[in-house]
Amino acid sequence: MQKVALLRCKEYDVDLVEETLRQGFELLGGDAFLRKLIPYGSQVFLKPNLLSSEPPGSPVVTDYRTFEAVIRIFKDYAGSIRFGDSPGFGHAAKAAESCGLMEVAKRYDVSFDPFESFETVALEDYLLVPRFDVASAVMEADVLVSLPRLKTHGMTSYTGAIKNQFGCIPGLKKAAWHGRMPRVKDFSRMLLDINKLVDTKFAILDGIVAMEGNGPKNGRPNPMETLIMGESLSAVDSLAATLIGYNPEEIPYLLEARESGFGPTDLKQIEVLGESVEEMTPEQFVRVRGRSHVRFKDGLAGRLVQKAIAPKPVLIPELCIGCKQCGDICPEKPKVIDFIDENGPKPHWHYDECIRCFCCQEICPVGAIEIEYPVIARLLGMDK
Repeated sequence: MQKVALLRCKEYDVDLVEETLRQGFELLGGDAFLRKLIPYGSQVFLKPNLLSSEPPGSPVVTDYRTFEAVIRIFKDYAGSIRFGDSPGFGHAAKAAESCGLMEVAKRYDVSFDPFESFETVALEDYLLVPRFDVASAVMEADVLVSLPRLKTHGMTSYTGAIKNQFGCIPGLKKAAWHGRMPRVKDFSRMLLDINKLVDTKFAILDGIVAMEGNGPKNGRPNPMETLIMGESLSAVDSLAATLIGYNPEEIPYLLEARESGFGPTDLKQIEVLGESVEEMTPEQFVRVRGRSHVRFKDGLAGRLVQKAIAPKPVLIPELCIGCKQCGDICPEKPKVIDFIDENGPKPHWHYDECIRCFCCQEICPVGAIEIEYPVIARLLGMDK
């Protein structure tokens, strides 16, 4: 049984967040657990979610107050603490500065790494991918800790601890993986491989204010008052997905985690400490259905059915500002987005070639791209 702490934290007060996290560590074993997690003199690396440059308090990225509370706890155990990430678009330092993480880091002498240096690392026990280009700072750390935000996601329905580690791949190399892995099953197995390679020791998932709807960037905040923490990333994610109304097996990479033996996804295999699942389940949460929450057998018939029900990115014309970031981020070669100049450049998709990675929807700075389901999928209730 993997132990996961499920905690209630009503607001982003640093002292309250710290107190709540300390309660979680007590449930997991207290000081003895922390000393085992962070051996004496260890270099701890914190991997936040810095999807893009966002203002302080934004539900898009790791909150600076949760970040500070974690540092307050870990500084008494670690020899040193570093943090870093690699946004899919824009500069890492700017993203860390704009949301408040950099200011917190400077106050606690926590150094920042922009993931500009990387190394090619081989993985022996892989599901699909034998080697990755990974940020050097991640591979140099003794203890890697994931600090994701609880959010919906256009491609994978939900994103949390496991997908947060995709950011260990530097910069635009992440977009290239979408092009190389057009099948969601393969993309999910790739996510598990990168997690096996970087060997994340612990995850603290922030759902004090989660994101619902058009995530992971343009959804709405949902105050769930929730923190989830544990050593098993699949257990942390499965508990979070359950809270917001998913069966963990509807999340493609959690289904692959179960089938491959990566980690537990069934709550019967997870010992939930602290609050009960029933007490922490929000009254309302607007979910999103990703590219493939229903699996079909390989072959022509399966592909045809999948194509008939597959969601697609669509434009809300009145919101579009013509920035063309959606075209820049498209991983396909040639790109599947053209621009038509109608009172400013507007994106136009070639859906027959679109792999439905939803990078365009994810990166749009104004939420002008949303996910639309075909009529047959709506009739079958697959958008619910």
